[in-house]
Amino acid sequence: MRTVFMVAEKPSLAQSIAKILSKGSCSSRKGLNGACSVHEYTGSFMGQNVRFKMTSVCGHVMSLDFIGKYNNWDKVDPAELFSKAPTEKKEANPKLNMVKFLQVEAKGCDYVVLWLDCDKEGENICFEVLDAIQPLMNKSYGNDRTVYRAKFSSITDTDIYNAMNRLGEPNKNEALSVDARQELDLRIGCAFTRFQTKYFQGKYGNLDSSLISFGPCQTPTLGFCVERHDKIQSFKPEAYWVIQAKVFKGKDSPLTLDWDRVRVFDRDVGQMFVNMAKTAKEAKVESVSKKEKAKQRPLALNTVEMLRVGSSALGMGPQHTMQIAERLYTQGYISYPRTETTHYPENFDLKGTLKQQANSSFWGEAVKALLSEGINRPRKGADAGDHPPITPMRAASESELGSDGWRLYDYITRHFIATVSPDCKYLQTTISFSIATESFTCSGKTLISAGYTEVMPWQGIAQEEALPVCERGDTFTVDEIKLLEKQTNPPDYLTEAELITLMEKHGVGTDASIPVHINNICQRNYVTVESGRKLKPTNLGIVLVHGYYKIDADLVLPTIRSAVEKQLNLIALGKADFHQVLQHTLDIFKRKFHYFVDSIAGMDELMEVSFSPIAATGKPLSRCGKCHRFMKYIQAKPSRLHCSHCDETYSLPQNGAIKLYKELKCPLDEFELVLWTSGSRGKSYPVCPYCFSNPPFRDMKKGMGCNECTHPSCQHSLNSLGIGQCVECETGVLVFDPTSGPKWRMACNKCNVVVHFFEHAHKVQVSQDSCDSCEASLVIVDFNKTRSQLPDGETQHTGCVFCDPVFQDLVELKHATMRHPMHRAGGARRGRGKGRGRRPMGRGNPKKPKDKMAALAAYFV
Repeated sequence: MRTVFMVAEKPSLAQSIAKILSKGSCSSRKGLNGACSVHEYTGSFMGQNVRFKMTSVCGHVMSLDFIGKYNNWDKVDPAELFSKAPTEKKEANPKLNMVKFLQVEAKGCDYVVLWLDCDKEGENICFEVLDAIQPLMNKSYGNDRTVYRAKFSSITDTDIYNAMNRLGEPNKNEALSVDARQELDLRIGCAFTRFQTKYFQGKYGNLDSSLISFGPCQTPTLGFCVERHDKIQSFKPEAYWVIQAKVFKGKDSPLTLDWDRVRVFDRDVGQMFVNMAKTAKEAKVESVSKKEKAKQRPLALNTVEMLRVGSSALGMGPQHTMQIAERLYTQGYISYPRTETTHYPENFDLKGTLKQQANSSFWGEAVKALLSEGINRPRKGADAGDHPPITPMRAASESELGSDGWRLYDYITRHFIATVSPDCKYLQTTISFSIATESFTCSGKTLISAGYTEVMPWQGIAQEEALPVCERGDTFTVDEIKLLEKQTNPPDYLTEAELITLMEKHGVGTDASIPVHINNICQRNYVTVESGRKLKPTNLGIVLVHGYYKIDADLVLPTIRSAVEKQLNLIALGKADFHQVLQHTLDIFKRKFHYFVDSIAGMDELMEVSFSPIAATGKPLSRCGKCHRFMKYIQAKPSRLHCSHCDETYSLPQNGAIKLYKELKCPLDEFELVLWTSGSRGKSYPVCPYCFSNPPFRDMKKGMGCNECTHPSCQHSLNSLGIGQCVECETGVLVFDPTSGPKWRMACNKCNVVVHFFEHAHKVQVSQDSCDSCEASLVIVDFNKTRSQLPDGETQHTGCVFCDPVFQDLVELKHATMRHPMHRAGGARRGRGKGRGRRPMGRGNPKKPKDKMAALAAYFV
């Protein structure tokens, strides 16, 4: 029996598709990487009985990066990144072992069906999967096709069956356009980012950003925010005057009229018009017009509009909105959320989609009324040829979706119902008055039929006070006429919704990448999100944009990126050559980079005004090993130490607190050690500032603390304080923390595992001897007599924390609280690792955190 291997983009998607195609009769098992499941069943494919294997990836399998030495910022000139630096595809997440997992599962299969998301990124992932598995698949029989592509827009039975019955081929051109974008963004972004970061962080101490990044899309995005900031700063308020008139008839409430001239900018002219109007005691009705108007129902929903609404109406950032939408899609509640189309296909089942919402307690009555009266034909929108508009695919409740999920689903559903509802109709009445020589009007709206605003009430016609009944020639008594002084107001900071509109208009980013670019400028400390989700540029963001304008405006204006996006689209359509587009664009930016480097003094002049020199920043902390003077600790991102006498800057571990470590010194370079800690519930370890950036031994890499140092005799090193292999990760060693008393602990020097032991012990030391069973270092524990937790009132005991029964109840496994996701432990894979002195340790199955020592010992049996 032949085998069909099927791959989806996410594990939850694979499960849903397998469940639909197998009619719920598939068997499931975990894959070797622990993240992806494999669902198996038998069925029919191309007229033959086959075995199906359905699994998934977790987004991109591969990512583009420079080869090894070109990732070293200190040894490579950023200019080389434009052409000389070779690139290679690396596993996007090495911990997932995705390539090996796919190869193991695809080995011996006869066909592959790719169920990746149906956009350009999905096409690119198709070819990443094929590159991994095709060499291990069975050879095709004759001219049999072996690679198939499924096209779908929602996770419904109908859509999935239709996709399976109409299999196509993956689109190589669309995949190539993604490859081109990845390489351009990598080369251009890295070259500018490395140069800027090294240049400015070496000169200024309070930039408060760990990376001074540049991005071909990110920088124009920031440019829009700073452009609005500049308009606000340069705005000069101007006084203007308006005439306010109030009239009444009989006992009716007074009407406030609008002046037809609107406003004047000269007070004397305004006063002249007031004096003329005051000569009349009555206001004469010149005309009464009544006009029926309609407020159009919305176009079908696309990604950009969804992101705008998420920010402006739901208070959710674009990145968060997109994450919620993707979750709703993979769970089958909405259709594919990445689309530029605002027009329903001719064969779209509007009535069937609407019927699913008929029993809702929120909009069920409106849906039933539509179904009985007949739905309206949706407005004709734009068909971008990608996916249908975003629509609900099945009914849901708040308890199923959670708070944010429900709010977004609620909007998507109401928007869909509104697109097939009647327009909102109202009567607009306008009364024109003359008072002496001046003309005034007042108008009001009366609702005729709510139409679509019944389900979108926030767009409804506000209830207004009814206008008095009158006709041409009637007169009203003038109550008052006065001149009001007002001022022109500056524009406000851009909201996320306005920024999204500008990015779409100028072709900066795609519907999928717009949220990423906005999130990046927030993460880099270039803008802050204020109330109302307004984006206010920081000093750093403002200076960068002004600097780009001063040196080369093309770097920040959207025009070049928009032109590049058009070229990338031509690659996707097969109308432009991949290599030619890539080379032409890189040549342009390479010349711009060299000019930028030569002209950097222009930006530096702006930096000097806003930021302090590194030598004048920070507070004295520890002594330099070269000049023995105090170095200053700079807390702003990236935290670092600077010796103003030697004019040297030393990197430190990030995302934690730094303090002096008992004035102890590194035996290799005489630099005073500092202690890095992630908090009282986290872990801590000493660091030599010089060794951290200049590894003293071949087996050490940059960025290692004393808990990873292989110095043979230093009292702070791994060789002195290492106890045994980590109980969770493959490569980590549990290292004793001598500063942790009286709540003593050892912590993994790779992941976030922390083992608490011997609380309230007077003294804990790591012995030079090792355990006969597991070869971990023995630990010597001293208790005060009154607080001893040892049997028979003993005050001292030496033993193995993993094997010794005396220590059984005195050890507890926990996970450190870390401030940054990069510090979180990986999966619970284990293998042979290194204990202190490189002794091999055992392996076993992990227990839950907080298990006592008896359970921990199972790791080493």
